Amino acid sequence: MTSKELLYVEDALGHEVFMKSCSMKTANQLTDVNLSNYMKDLEKEHTELFNKFLNLL
Repeated sequence: MTSKELLYVEDALGHEVFMKSCSMKTANQLTDVNLSNYMKDLEKEHTELFNKFLNLL
């Protein structure tokens, strides 16, 4: 893997961590059950994407 590709993967990992934390925080603040569940699903999706990017290393 080139250094440029490594920087891209590291950047993508950072974005996924940020999106996961935003999704989790929002899910905990929402009072609407459907929206909260949707945000929890997004959190799971970003966790999966994080793991996929991590496996590239």
